[in-house]
Amino acid sequence: MLGRLRQMLIKEFLHVIRDKRARFFLFAPPVIQTLVFGYAATLEIKHVPVAIVDYDNSQVSRDLVSRFQASRYFEVRHLSDRREIPELIDRDEATMALQINAGFARDLAKGETAHLQVVVDASNSNTALVGLGYVNQVAQGFAREYRQKTLARQAPAVAGGLPEIVVERRPWYNPDMSSQWFFVPGVIGNLVLVIVVTLTAFAVVREREIGTLEQIMVTPIRRVEFILGKTIPFFLIGLLDTALISAAGTLWFHVPLNGSFLVLGAGTVFFILCMLGVGLFISTVSATQQQAMVTSFFFIMPAVIFSGFGSPISSMPEILQHLTYLNPLRYYEVVLRSVYLKGGGFDLLWPQMAAMAAIALVMLTVSVLRFQKSLE
Repeated sequence: MLGRLRQMLIKEFLHVIRDKRARFFLFAPPVIQTLVFGYAATLEIKHVPVAIVDYDNSQVSRDLVSRFQASRYFEVRHLSDRREIPELIDRDEATMALQINAGFARDLAKGETAHLQVVVDASNSNTALVGLGYVNQVAQGFAREYRQKTLARQAPAVAGGLPEIVVERRPWYNPDMSSQWFFVPGVIGNLVLVIVVTLTAFAVVREREIGTLEQIMVTPIRRVEFILGKTIPFFLIGLLDTALISAAGTLWFHVPLNGSFLVLGAGTVFFILCMLGVGLFISTVSATQQQAMVTSFFFIMPAVIFSGFGSPISSMPEILQHLTYLNPLRYYEVVLRSVYLKGGGFDLLWPQMAAMAAIALVMLTVSVLRFQKSLE
């Protein structure tokens, strides 16, 4: 058995080594995609185009406008008439617009409320909410400093004795609160999922499509040996790609690996076994590579969405939250981010490991039984 299995493994590895395109697509795209996703996938919103109409045109209003200009979150465009705002928003040349009415400085000097109108294009609700948060920060900072200056000018003795509350932020695990530290470990799981599932499904279907599957099955090789020969190479390739992607994320984006390689490796092994089971199952329901590609797409997209990679699972409808427990990527994302950022060990991550091991056992068992039946 070992001799036949060894020959099967040699055949698969030679097929990969001799194919220049296969060698390139197995290793170069994952690293490139890690770099692209690392820069493109972010929760931060910068350079929001904002149009400002200042009808007050006072020193106070210009001071407020200068705060928006100095912020890295806004790209300010000055307007002379508020009637230009709808056209700019319709052409996507402005996401937000601020209107400072005449008498803004006068109302502040009288101790009255000075209104600042903000118009937001809410077609992208996430950008609108984050942008409004930035506007509130700038406006509140301006109001706080204006009150302090006014009080210091009118009653310096009182201003010097007023207590002040200072909030000090002490973020754990991500001191700079960089979204790259959150997304880069998550990208590892997404890319490994795509690579292992598609390789496993396509390799078996390709043998069936070109007619070599029947030729292999009439040889002395057993079905179990054939399945192992087809899956073990992709298991090893998945491990190698994980190492390459992890190295790219750590060295290029400086995402710290605070945990143990052993814990990360164990989680990766369980996850790849899950993906081998999924890929093998797809190969049993697909007669051609086109069918395998479409079937893989129907698995990959929901798996990524329901993993918590981009949006919290807790914000999903309750019925969908329960469905995420069937998704191996959900558990692997927890393992990745915990090991990378928090230094989590087996004592904290054993529930995720156990869940992936159970899913892998079920998927591999069902897929192998169905695959053997499809060969008959």
